[in-house]
Amino acid sequence: MYFSILRHQFTILAVAALMVLAGLTPTANAQQNPFSGGWTLQPEMSNLNFQSVKKQTVVESSSFATLEGAIAENGATEVSVLLDSVDTKIDLRNVRMRFLFFETFKFPTAKITTQLDASVLNDLATVRRKTVPVSYTMDLHGVSQTYEAEVAVTLLTEDLVSVASTTPISVSVDDFDLMEGLGKLQEAANVTIIPSATVSFDFLFARNTTTAAAAPAQTATADPASVALEAEGDFDRDACKGRFEILSRTGNIYFASGSSRHDSKSEPLLNSLAGIIARCPNMVIEVGGHTDSVGSNATNQRLSDARANSVRRYLISRDVSPDVLVSKGYGETTPLKTNDTAEGRWANRRIEFKVLSN
Repeated sequence: MYFSILRHQFTILAVAALMVLAGLTPTANAQQNPFSGGWTLQPEMSNLNFQSVKKQTVVESSSFATLEGAIAENGATEVSVLLDSVDTKIDLRNVRMRFLFFETFKFPTAKITTQLDASVLNDLATVRRKTVPVSYTMDLHGVSQTYEAEVAVTLLTEDLVSVASTTPISVSVDDFDLMEGLGKLQEAANVTIIPSATVSFDFLFARNTTTAAAAPAQTATADPASVALEAEGDFDRDACKGRFEILSRTGNIYFASGSSRHDSKSEPLLNSLAGIIARCPNMVIEVGGHTDSVGSNATNQRLSDARANSVRRYLISRDVSPDVLVSKGYGETTPLKTNDTAEGRWANRRIEFKVLSN
C-alpha cells in the first residue's frame, strides 16, 4: 500500500512537472496577461509605408520617419504618426506632401488606435506568432474612420513583440477629405494620381520593464515640423524658390469678401512660412496679392495691395525682418483660371510668394 501511494504521488508530480515545462498549466494560462506592464513602440525598428500610383502605372513607395506609440496593460494600442516626417526620398516632393496634401500646418499628426484582446493572445508565449482580426480607427486630416484588418502578432523575444499587417491595406483619399489636397498635388507635380494608397506596417514594441523601452518617448505635440526630413540650417536659393512656389498653392490664406484682414485660420500656414523665410537669408521675398475679376479694376487693385500688405505685416510680427519683405498687388491682371466659374474665381483670389533677389 505504501509503495502504491508513493507511485501515485510520483505520477501526479511527474505529470505536473511536464505540464509546467510545456507551458500548459491551466491556472497559469488563465491568469497570463500578455500585456502585463505595458509595451512601448520602438520607432527605430518600426516602419509605416505607403504606395501610391501616378500616371496610371508608376508606383512610388514612401514612408514616415517618426512614430510613437504604446500598448497598455489592458491591450489598448495607439500609434501616432508625425506627418511632417513623410519620406518620399525627394526634398520638394516631401514639401508638397506636407503642405498641399496632408496640410500638416493644421493636422500635424495621424493616429491609429485599436484594442488587442488579451484572451486571444494569452498563449503567445507558447505559439510565438498568431494572426488575429482587429478593428482599428484611423484619425487623419480631421476625419476618423474605422476599418477591419488582420495583423500578425509575433513574440520575437520575451521582451520584443511585432505587430504587422499581413497584407497591404487600401486607404481611399476621399475617406479623409483629402481630394482637394490631391488636386493641388496633381497640379503642382503636373501628374495624375490614383486617389487611393496601399499601406503596410510593422510596429515593434518593447516590454516596459526592459532597458529598450526606457528611452524617453518622442512627443508628437512638441513642434512636429522639427521632424521634417530636410537639410539643417539655411536653404539654398532653389530650395527656397521651390518652397515658396508650393506654399503659394495651398489656398490656406483666407480673407472675408471685400476685406483686407486675413482670418485667424490663416496663421498656422503663415507661421510655417515665417520659419522658412528665416532660413532663406539674403533673399528678398515678394508677397503678391491677386483677386478675381468681380468688381472694378481699381477696386481689385486696391484690395490686392491691401491684402498683400496685411500678410507682410503679420510676417513682420513673427520676427521676419521688414527688409526682406515687399508687398505688391496685382489686382485681377494675372488669373490662374477662368473667372467664369466659382472654382476659377476662388483659385484667382490668392496670395503668392516668390524670391526677388539674393
